[in-house]
Amino acid sequence: MSTWTPEQPIVAIADVHKSFGKVDVLKGVSMDVRKGEVVCIIGPSGSGKSTLLRCVNALVPIDRGSIRVEGQEVHDPAVDKLELRKKVGMVFQQYNLFPHKTALENIMMAPVMVLKRPKAEVEAQARQLMRKVRLDGKEDAYPGELSGGQQQRVAIARSLAMQPDVMLFDEVTAALDPETVKEVLVTIRELAEDGMTCMIVTHEMGFAREIGDEIYFTDRGVIVEHGPPATFFTEARDPRTRAFLSQIL
Repeated sequence: MSTWTPEQPIVAIADVHKSFGKVDVLKGVSMDVRKGEVVCIIGPSGSGKSTLLRCVNALVPIDRGSIRVEGQEVHDPAVDKLELRKKVGMVFQQYNLFPHKTALENIMMAPVMVLKRPKAEVEAQARQLMRKVRLDGKEDAYPGELSGGQQQRVAIARSLAMQPDVMLFDEVTAALDPETVKEVLVTIRELAEDGMTCMIVTHEMGFAREIGDEIYFTDRGVIVEHGPPATFFTEARDPRTRAFLSQIL
């Protein structure tokens, strides 16, 4: 593993290509994410946003290019994917909680079983995380007894329990009712304010404008343009970006 220092990008993506069969999903994507930065990735469905996130934590192999997390080449055959996923947490559109486990048990499982940390220590941390995502009092509730927004916040707490350095959020509000979207976005905003490095694929433009340090617009597997929210949403240069924003803003 190469020596990584915080002055360097915590996630460095260079010329990444990925195809599924004959469909080119990523066609030379490059971006750098610095420690503590919040990057929002927007674009039409099928533009490669979710695939890119899955490549960052090695859920999907790349065809060529490079993705480094803290200096570690993610797609090096010798990489320990478990070690990588301790550093890179991911929250999906579907919560994927274990239905027969309580909220607290869902959060505790990986630190106890994967990290082999003492159960009492993990339980104390899990209760603290429940408070962090504003679900104290729901520790003994089963997923089926929680709303979609509450389940998604348990999923965020479960990912945070691994104490990652980077969090990936893949359209985490897409499956939620409008009234529960806000409570999940507030949770992510608070994480960002605490200094967590975040890569967020989202259709929530107001949220992206408010929380993002850098906005990336992808279309047909390429990054069309990017910039800080203050200029991105008002001074987009590329016709594809302007057309996309005119449809949704």
